[in-house]
Amino acid sequence: QVQLVESGGGLVQAGGSLRLSCAASGRTFSNYGMGWFRQAPGKEREFVAAINWSGGNTDYAESVKGRFTISRDNAKDTVYLQMNSLKPEDTAVYFCAAIPIRDYGLWYRNGNLYHYWGQGTQVNVSS
Repeated sequence: QVQLVESGGGLVQAGGSLRLSCAASGRTFSNYGMGWFRQAPGKEREFVAAINWSGGNTDYAESVKGRFTISRDNAKDTVYLQMNSLKPEDTAVYFCAAIPIRDYGLWYRNGNLYHYWGQGTQVNVSS
């Protein structure tokens, strides 16, 4: 089992920044790729960003590319999502998730392949 706890959400004005953190516990963190997903009210969950076990490969949804940065610190069992230039359409509940595949591939965009999920953290961006 892997337990994931997100933090860092909140209310920010458009153009502002937030840094989300996701602390993992349980099994060996470096055995997992990690992803961030989000779900806005009335919408389906969508892929945001992912990172492989070493941090050497990252992937982003087109809607956040150039504004968001995913990173991880395996010594701290934590993955981060730095969000800059936030827009009202970024408003959502953000979830981190762990996938038991160390090497990067397009499968990282498939939420159904992730085994463990956090409880989510709310991000609200006002216009």
